[in-house]
Amino acid sequence: MTLFDAACAVRENAYVPYSKFKVGAALRTASGQVFAGCNVENVAYPEGTCAEAGAIAAMCAAGEREIAELVVVADSPSPVPPCGGCRQKIAEFAGPEVIVTMMSLDGASRAVRVADLLPGAFGAGHMDRA
Repeated sequence: MTLFDAACAVRENAYVPYSKFKVGAALRTASGQVFAGCNVENVAYPEGTCAEAGAIAAMCAAGEREIAELVVVADSPSPVPPCGGCRQKIAEFAGPEVIVTMMSLDGASRAVRVADLLPGAFGAGHMDRA
């Protein structure tokens, strides 16, 4: 199964009673394992949690820590980028050269390096004096 297929499959499980906007994400770790996540909304936080955060949480729960590639899928006329919070989470677990591919259901895609997705990302090196 491709990451696109995994992201499309998990996207169907999204819980989006407010926005009705389903997003799926799938990532492959450096060891080759695949983890997927979908967005989840709730009445107290109608913006919800993001699909990318769900995939990263599943990866961490399994003891993995390194993203090798990531795909995000939504039903949109153009590829949907991760939100700012997810960009920082992605940067925490993926090197600057890792490719993030944003895709629409109809096949439009845009691939960017993590370094281009979040230029100037905050990292552990910023705390060297702490």
